[in-house]
Amino acid sequence: MASKASGMNRRDFFKSTGAGVALAGGLLVTTASASSAAETKLIDGTNRYVWSEPWRPVSPRRLSERTHELTRLGASGEHGRAMVKADFNLDEELIKSLTPNQHYAQAIRLIGEKAPLRILPGEKIVGSATLLEATAAYTPVYNQLAQNHMTLGFDHVLTIGYKGLREQINERLSRGGLDANGTDMLQAMLVCLEGAEIWRQRNMELLAKLASESTGEDQANYLRVREILARVPENPPQTFHEAVQSLWFMFAFQRLCGTFSGIGRFDEMLGGYLEKDLREGRLTLDEAREIVAHFWIKGTEWVGCYKNPGSGDGMFFQNIILGGIDADGKSVTNDVTYLVLDVVEELHISDFPIGVRVSEQTPKNLLRRIAEVERYGGGIIALYQEDVVIDGLVKIGVPLADARRFTNDGCWEVQVPGKTCFIYWPFDMLTVLQRSLGIDNPDTPAADFADFDALYAAYHQEMDRLLTRFHTEADSYASGVGTTPLVSMFVQNCIESGRDYYGRGAQYQMLSPHAGGMANVANSLLAIKRLVYEDKTLSWPEMLAILRSDWKGQEQLRLLVLNRFEFYGNDNEESDAMMQRVFNDYTDLVWAVPERNGVLRPAGISTFGRECYAFLDTGFCGYDTRRATADGHRVGDVLACNFSPSPGTDRKGPSAVLNSYCKMDFTRTPNGATLELKLHPSSLKGEEGLDALVGLMRGFIRQRGWFVHIDVVDSAIMADAKLHPEKYPDLAVRISGWSARFASLDERWQNMIINRTQQYV
Repeated sequence: MASKASGMNRRDFFKSTGAGVALAGGLLVTTASASSAAETKLIDGTNRYVWSEPWRPVSPRRLSERTHELTRLGASGEHGRAMVKADFNLDEELIKSLTPNQHYAQAIRLIGEKAPLRILPGEKIVGSATLLEATAAYTPVYNQLAQNHMTLGFDHVLTIGYKGLREQINERLSRGGLDANGTDMLQAMLVCLEGAEIWRQRNMELLAKLASESTGEDQANYLRVREILARVPENPPQTFHEAVQSLWFMFAFQRLCGTFSGIGRFDEMLGGYLEKDLREGRLTLDEAREIVAHFWIKGTEWVGCYKNPGSGDGMFFQNIILGGIDADGKSVTNDVTYLVLDVVEELHISDFPIGVRVSEQTPKNLLRRIAEVERYGGGIIALYQEDVVIDGLVKIGVPLADARRFTNDGCWEVQVPGKTCFIYWPFDMLTVLQRSLGIDNPDTPAADFADFDALYAAYHQEMDRLLTRFHTEADSYASGVGTTPLVSMFVQNCIESGRDYYGRGAQYQMLSPHAGGMANVANSLLAIKRLVYEDKTLSWPEMLAILRSDWKGQEQLRLLVLNRFEFYGNDNEESDAMMQRVFNDYTDLVWAVPERNGVLRPAGISTFGRECYAFLDTGFCGYDTRRATADGHRVGDVLACNFSPSPGTDRKGPSAVLNSYCKMDFTRTPNGATLELKLHPSSLKGEEGLDALVGLMRGFIRQRGWFVHIDVVDSAIMADAKLHPEKYPDLAVRISGWSARFASLDERWQNMIINRTQQYV
């Protein structure tokens, strides 16, 4: 089981003290100036502007200058650099008298009492997660890794408010019938709600203080926001502004306490409030766009919190889902959907990666709008083929209504929000192949494989052994008693059952095996089949010796394999048939036990950047192979990402890549198989470029892909950004389930992105 926090150097965050801050009376005051991350200039006579970086396209100008100022301040990393570690703790004697649940809850309450606050002039949405420990998915004060890979039930709590949640907990306690731990956990939930309420009251007090010290529009804004915060999230929101503030405040408090949750279906949760406000004349679309923009700006608050994050500054699992259908099969797309796309297009904030649910029923203008925004780069928007996702979830045992509600876990794996306890189990399929063929052990004599089927059988047997172990481990997943009252109260059924998130309280327990390196496995098997058993260029012992020696003395043959073979990603019948065989055999082994002992086991395929580490001695996430591959790669090469082709082997354009990818039946992988496409900006110019991009999306939908993220970026620009990061402070790229500013990646991760094949449509 794994987090995606690889390479982020988060273990070292305790060594950081947070520069440029002063603490006064529990308030966090930034002392640096509001310097711009990138200067802008207006184009005379138009409503458009251009950023000073030459690589950034011109984008519309709809939002106010104050909103742009707040964006530049957040993106500059000033807030992140100002974060501090908690300098407060519970009394040691008190801790000794507390149960684990109560210890956790008192820590949450103390965070609400003591965490520094930050409210900026002009902010329409308030509530800041200011403690440095939280950015590492670590609960301050309680000093324990917090929960991640989830999307909490914000949709449910939004409609009832904290007041309704408190009433639900008290009603359950009054009925009795809970065991001691269940009663203890529900009482701890009430203490957590006390902490959230204290944090709200402190923010209201600060708003009143700031209003008393201000005049004009700033004073009016402080008072307006305070009036909103006086009602939510304690009560259900009545207006769009209240709903957006309530959603952020609930999310931000979880975040402040170290919980890494996705946000979920933003437009479904908020669209009805906006529709009502517009109908009653309470709000205009322009005003609503400003409110959405301020929500997006809050997502930049952790930028700059680490000097050397490794895998980027955006891996905080705060994903957003748009579009698609609801539990009843009705379209969700609404004005909020388009306002989000407007904001992303103009502000280029990449900190909320967006997944849009699309299908044959997706409105044409929405696909066009997505393409328009994707052209600006940053890899911020990705697509789910929702029909395939829903079919896969139903196949694994999720009822249709819940399957239709799917969101992601803050990355791209899917789950039912507020009902799922989820984690994934990563392993390297390439390691399985290397081990089964003896490539990883130079002291073992070459096996006598009479034919290719015998060789493949050895690989399949090793895969069977590994997945048998997985199924055994999965049997006991989420069967213990945890200490997560803050999280559990946002997960339906935990309150009713009196069971914790990690104690089978959630309706669905999902442990998902995730195979990495599949493209290189299929390609390697194809190369062995051709070189050894068909063309008989080499015997198997000769091939094995070459791989064990890292292709030493065989450079000409290695380059021939790399450059002459049409591997997966070129719409080649032979290579794609090998990929289908590998894919189907893997998923067959997983589907042998789709559910047992209350644990669903949806198959997935991913690397999440682990391909950067595949040939290191770290053994990170099972990547312990230190040998060359039969598809022409040497030790240390960056290999295939997720379910994408191996870098440089996909030579026939993005349509061919899609064709190869979509030959799989992705209902066999209910937990996903992601495709990355990197497109050169020059190929998307003008209306023809937009048409081509929309055409790719339609091909993905029509051929029933699963998840694709399209990054529009020039490899030459990224190469220059490696040398001159100061020139590209806001250059964002898609990593996997998250986006990050390129300059925040270490060299290994930068090379991985650069090495992805640059395609032209």
